[in-house]
Amino acid sequence: MNEAILNKCEELMQKGSSSFYQAFRGLPSPRREAVYVIYAFCRMIDDSVDEPEQSPYTIHEIRHLFNLLEEAEGHFIWPALRWLFASFPHLDKGPFFRQMDGQLTDLKVTHYTSMEELEQYCYLVAGTVGEMLLPVLRDDNGADVAMNGIALGKGMQIVNIIRDVGEDRARLRRYVPLELMEKHGYSEQDWANGVVDERFKAIIHELKAAALGWFRIGMDRLDTYPTESAFAIELAAAFYSTILHAVERNDYDVYTKRAFVSDELKLEMLGAIVKRYPMLAYHASRTAVS
Repeated sequence: MNEAILNKCEELMQKGSSSFYQAFRGLPSPRREAVYVIYAFCRMIDDSVDEPEQSPYTIHEIRHLFNLLEEAEGHFIWPALRWLFASFPHLDKGPFFRQMDGQLTDLKVTHYTSMEELEQYCYLVAGTVGEMLLPVLRDDNGADVAMNGIALGKGMQIVNIIRDVGEDRARLRRYVPLELMEKHGYSEQDWANGVVDERFKAIIHELKAAALGWFRIGMDRLDTYPTESAFAIELAAAFYSTILHAVERNDYDVYTKRAFVSDELKLEMLGAIVKRYPMLAYHASRTAVS
């Protein structure tokens, strides 16, 4: 495989998600490079919907070319994906297609009514990423722990939704379910006006509880993973769940303030988690925030 192509995938992940990058860059090769490729492709799918003017393809073009993967040319992602599937024969194309289905949902559904609808969306756009990663992070196809991988992805997506309320509102999208708003007496006009009060905080608390519930399921059975993979997953989950604390520090103003986890805090979490993986102490130092 052309090293320059994999480097481009790594650069996309480093630029697009420092938390994921820092968590997974300590994996051994070729697991590490495979995570970069999966992230780069998912990023391309997401950008084709959220930032079409910056995307080399439309979502429909991506689906068409992925269908013809063995012949697809014109972008580094296609040879990278061919390498990925050749290197990890347990990997299935199904979750990649379902990921595209989820992103297509954003072109059709902009406001959500129920938690059930939101959970299905979270599965399509994030639970599928868990399905993609399992055969890469493990030595089998991950079927026995598929529920855990899916749950972790869904939990992370709910964190995204909490963090990005303001950005999504600017795109005229409301992922916060109407049934949850009505439960707490919070109107669509309140959402449009960016009202942050006790009603809104109660909504965020419920979404947070849902996210943490999925995290708990997602972190179950980590002992069945290779040690390096378990460490990377635990670190990624810690980075992500701490975004919820940042939301609290911002007094729940997710309309005008973006919650983020500082590099200093990431280093603290790294130090705490690596103590549970003493055999990886040297290797894990590669994930230190730079």
